[in-house]
Amino acid sequence: MPTLLQWMGEGLLAFSGWQLLLVGLATTHATIVTVTVYLHRCQTHRALTLHPAVGHLFRFWLWLTTGMVSREWVAVHRCHHAHCETTRDPHSPQVAGINAVLWSGAELYQDAVRTPGLVERYGAGGPDDWLERHVYGRYTWQGVGLLLLLELTLFGAPGLTLWACQMMWIPFFAAGVINGVGHYAGYRNYDCKEAATNIVPFGALIGGEELHNNHHTFPTSAKFSVRWFEVDIGWAYISVLRWLRLATVRHQRRPFTRMAGQIAPTPATLQQVLSNRAVLMRELTLLTLAVFRDECAKMAEQVPRGTRARLKRLLRRTPSLLTGEQLKELEALISRNPSLHAMHLARQSLEQLWERSAAKPEQLLARLQAWCSNAERGGPRPLQRFARHLASYG
Repeated sequence: MPTLLQWMGEGLLAFSGWQLLLVGLATTHATIVTVTVYLHRCQTHRALTLHPAVGHLFRFWLWLTTGMVSREWVAVHRCHHAHCETTRDPHSPQVAGINAVLWSGAELYQDAVRTPGLVERYGAGGPDDWLERHVYGRYTWQGVGLLLLLELTLFGAPGLTLWACQMMWIPFFAAGVINGVGHYAGYRNYDCKEAATNIVPFGALIGGEELHNNHHTFPTSAKFSVRWFEVDIGWAYISVLRWLRLATVRHQRRPFTRMAGQIAPTPATLQQVLSNRAVLMRELTLLTLAVFRDECAKMAEQVPRGTRARLKRLLRRTPSLLTGEQLKELEALISRNPSLHAMHLARQSLEQLWERSAAKPEQLLARLQAWCSNAERGGPRPLQRFARHLASYG
């Protein structure tokens, strides 16, 4: 039977260092999964619904391991999406600086929570039962205090180190890395208006939140990965919950479907176009860059190498995101190149199609049909193929 000193040093379980490391990895991973599946995808964006028992288990685990209140987290994140990269964004590295968000993300979160009216305005729809009002939302520090006592009892003095690592995990990785690095460095599948990036293509350490550019492009999608090599472990857990009939996905980005023999856009085509505008713009941008590479030999005599590099950067941007000066510069550089000029005009006119939200569906369909007809009749061959593919979606 262990003595009192042995119990204080090793706890009831007397785990080795490797065993404690495994416990730490398992518990912090469970917390990450809870944040991405429950707080982010379910509560904030309503991308899925969870069985009440699963939802409550997630709430209890959050209370125990983070002390965060669901409604407050939801409100801060919705405010971030509503005012991304502006002074009203609670945690934008483009505004506050990367060091401030990376190392002080938790403090920025608390500042946002204390902003008058923010939680009331953006936190609607969160859990509001007796437990939330009288336990989880009222006794926020008691949960993590209970976890500390439990781990000291089970693991002894090393349990304090384990607890400290658990307390730092979410503030650093979720509040710091995702909100900081995820808007500062990485690769971008889509040229969305926010500065959001995919930090790495393998979203395992932070539950799939690493694929932040994909998320900002399709914020209501329950699945964050979009390309074949990207991994979203949060979606894997959601898939298991769906298989167990404990979750229902409400929103997920659906790929295009082509109708054999269809040569003109239909109402179903219009619906797919409006739902996948970012995908279409990415495809059209890649085609434009391919045309640019083909035309570089012709441009070499007219445009210096440095200017061509600048032109390539401008062509990568979605036309609506270019400033007035950038747009003038781009148009001046491609005015003598019919192929590039045609690709640029096609991108602009396709964008204008879905920006006309006040137009009736039949008007939008007529414009889409006209766009496809004009592209097939007068555009470069890549644009013609793109227009034929687009017309066949249904």
